[in-house]
Amino acid sequence: NDARRFIALSTFGFYTGGSLEVELINFHATPENDSAVFGFSLDKTINDGMNPSLDGHQDHCILQDAIKKLDNNEIVIYFKLDLKNKKLRVVYAKCKDKQIVHIYKNKEDMKKTVPGANNCEDLNLDITSTIKNGHSYYNASFIMPVESLQEEGLYNLFFHSCPNYNPDTETFVDFTVEIVEQNQQSYLSAGDMPLPALYCMMSILFLLSGMFWVFLLKQSKHPVYKIHYMMAVLVFLKAVSLAFHGVNYHYIERLGVHLATWAILFYIAHLLKGALLFVVLVLVGTGWTFIKHVLTPRDKKLFMAVIPLQVLANVAEIILEESEEGAREYAAWTNFVTLVDLLCCGCILFPVVWSIKHLQEASQTDGKAAMNLRKLKLFRHFYVMILCYIYSTRIIVYLLKITAPFQYGWLHEMFREMSTYVFFVLTAYKFRPASQNPYFALSEEDEDDDVEVVLYLDICRLTESGATEGLKKVNSRHDKDANKVPLHQSLTEVTEEEKDALLGKESSHEYD
Repeated sequence: NDARRFIALSTFGFYTGGSLEVELINFHATPENDSAVFGFSLDKTINDGMNPSLDGHQDHCILQDAIKKLDNNEIVIYFKLDLKNKKLRVVYAKCKDKQIVHIYKNKEDMKKTVPGANNCEDLNLDITSTIKNGHSYYNASFIMPVESLQEEGLYNLFFHSCPNYNPDTETFVDFTVEIVEQNQQSYLSAGDMPLPALYCMMSILFLLSGMFWVFLLKQSKHPVYKIHYMMAVLVFLKAVSLAFHGVNYHYIERLGVHLATWAILFYIAHLLKGALLFVVLVLVGTGWTFIKHVLTPRDKKLFMAVIPLQVLANVAEIILEESEEGAREYAAWTNFVTLVDLLCCGCILFPVVWSIKHLQEASQTDGKAAMNLRKLKLFRHFYVMILCYIYSTRIIVYLLKITAPFQYGWLHEMFREMSTYVFFVLTAYKFRPASQNPYFALSEEDEDDDVEVVLYLDICRLTESGATEGLKKVNSRHDKDANKVPLHQSLTEVTEEEKDALLGKESSHEYD
């Protein structure tokens, strides 16, 4: 009981030796009208961003119009259901298309039929009908083999219900359509055939990188925090997810359908990986375990928003994977996944922006400007890294998907995985366990040294003006190291000769 004007049934890239088989089963329209126009359209393009059969035909049914003039590389074929005469009428846009793309009723008909080279008449295929409970049900089928290089391309199959373009009427259609698409020795589209190997190779790369990261953590002489081990778990989950994804695609390539076991394992790993990724990004952005060990109420509220959103996005993506392209809810789930994903991406930027703002304020007030400015620089770099990651894995991936030729449809997936890998490596490098990492707080001894240097420089500036001649400078802080010589014992009355000597040392940068 579907009242849509047109339904996108399938998009598939064919190489030479491939074939498309379509079988329409138990087609029924309510109200019944054997003069109403229903049917399919099949168009061939070079990439996913072009659709000549629907461009400019959103307000009226394309099956009722003459096929517009197309480029040489584009092919459009109409399959009109003539319910009154029980014929499936195949209409070609150009006469030469009939010599390029051959349509048959079934495989048996394909073996014994030799298409005429000069025959430009429309092809008519038989439709069978049955009557059940006083209602007519129709069955039709056709097959399109890809036999030459001219026939190779990305094919889009649509079903059209022309009565629903009339705003005064609403017609509900009920049917089952079985579609078998295959290339030579593979059930994957031309652009998806390298994906099993790609996912397996990326899985191995992430696994080796995760093992190297754990080795660095174990060998590190610097503080290792919980967030570092969470990073390691994330990398291993990513590797496992890619491995299951590659195995799942392997069985689709060989059998035409995925095995439920591998599909479920992939969905579980993908769900955990997606949730942990955003948790780690938010924790790194808030500075948890690095510079604070307790999350603020604002951070907790952010987690309460990000984690459910990410779980929803992953569940919706799983539902989308299990849905057919022509299902009524497919478009709704696609839009929902996009919206929730963008919300999650926006949420992970908030803690980084908050940390940048906090460090900007702290660098002007707490007397630790150098340390806070180093942290501020790191957080700004992290902010830019997140923006680049979001931009490359969403926008650039989408542009590659719609612009790349059909046989290179795997490029956007490779770009997505490589961008993710580069982002993981850069994040691990920026926040690795290291004493010189500006993300870590300085030790107390370093703080004392910084205070003494600041006091010394202040004395030099004051004595240069002569305002503090004979002044004794006392360290206001209590020494935490009993063996360290206090500052008030090392600074005595300042004479003109000592001042000149001190200024000379300062110019040699011995106290930098």
